[in-house]
Amino acid sequence: MSGEQERLARVTLSHATEPGDDKVCDSVTTVGAARTVEEVLADDARPELAARVKAVDVDRVLSIADRQGVRFVTPEDGEWPSQLDDLAHGARVQGLGGVPVGLWVKGPMRLTELRDSVAIVGSRSATSYGFDIATDVAAAVARSGAAVVSGAAYGIDQAGHRGALAAGGATVAVLACGADRVYPAAHRELIDHIARHFALVSEAPIGSAPTKVRFLSRNRLIAALSRGTVLVEAALRSGALNTANWADQLSRVLMGVPGPVTSVTSQGVHERIRSGAATLVTGGLDVLELVGASGEQLTIVPRGPERAHDDFSLREVRVLDAVPVARGASTESISSIAGVGVQEADRVLVALGEAGLVHLGVDGWRLVARAGRR
Repeated sequence: MSGEQERLARVTLSHATEPGDDKVCDSVTTVGAARTVEEVLADDARPELAARVKAVDVDRVLSIADRQGVRFVTPEDGEWPSQLDDLAHGARVQGLGGVPVGLWVKGPMRLTELRDSVAIVGSRSATSYGFDIATDVAAAVARSGAAVVSGAAYGIDQAGHRGALAAGGATVAVLACGADRVYPAAHRELIDHIARHFALVSEAPIGSAPTKVRFLSRNRLIAALSRGTVLVEAALRSGALNTANWADQLSRVLMGVPGPVTSVTSQGVHERIRSGAATLVTGGLDVLELVGASGEQLTIVPRGPERAHDDFSLREVRVLDAVPVARGASTESISSIAGVGVQEADRVLVALGEAGLVHLGVDGWRLVARAGRR
């Protein structure tokens, strides 16, 4: 079978079947698209599918797509994102799964540029905290040179796209509708901008409306395209958890940004972290460390402010703790309180005085005011 015949058969199946139909996707991966079309037409058990296959006018479909600036990308094309091939081995969930028969793409960005991308997903009803965190994480990812992948929805998706753009980076929207459509309509400006400068990606054919099932099949593409997925604000029944599940199934890095423990919006994230499915991250540097090559993006472990006596021995700390603040005390008194000998107390007090932590006055030793209370 020629490559062109295979390509046209994939276009046919893309239009005749639902995105993520596991039986069709698996058949195309196993025996090829042209053979799958033949089997569908010969299958008396699925007459409605055979009728839809026969009804597809491939030339008309491709002509419309061309006028809309949409191209059809298959595994035989140079820009095919090979990480999607992992879906051949992933789970099948409620009849959804498998490598897509093809992708409809609008925009100049080649999909091979998504190899090191990071997905950012979460609640549509994001709080200001979640929106700000998602924006900051996306900006850090974009500044590192990686693209941000999300679904162009309200809330966290929008924050991810805008964070990447604000940082001068790349972002790609994976849609549950056709790549020629805008959904949600309120995001027309954002989606049009992504289409002009980067890419809109959809498994659904041009003209398709978004449906619940198409959102679910779309989620597996977001997870598979990216090296890791960051979950920011997701309730226990959030659709973003579906993307998280796909990331886990595909052995991608799953990361969760914690919220307040009382926040319903973050309960789904907290459950993923608690169960060990997601790694806790608090910012972009944490994300880059987890998705980068070993040793490539190491974060600095946060520490509190350094104090002058951090390197003191335990006995030296005991002497310092025994020095009063309000009034002076004798060396003997301090040694008794600290539980050390008078000579050792005197040695330590002299050293503390040289360090500017204590002062010897007419009434004895006392703390220097700037050392503060411990």
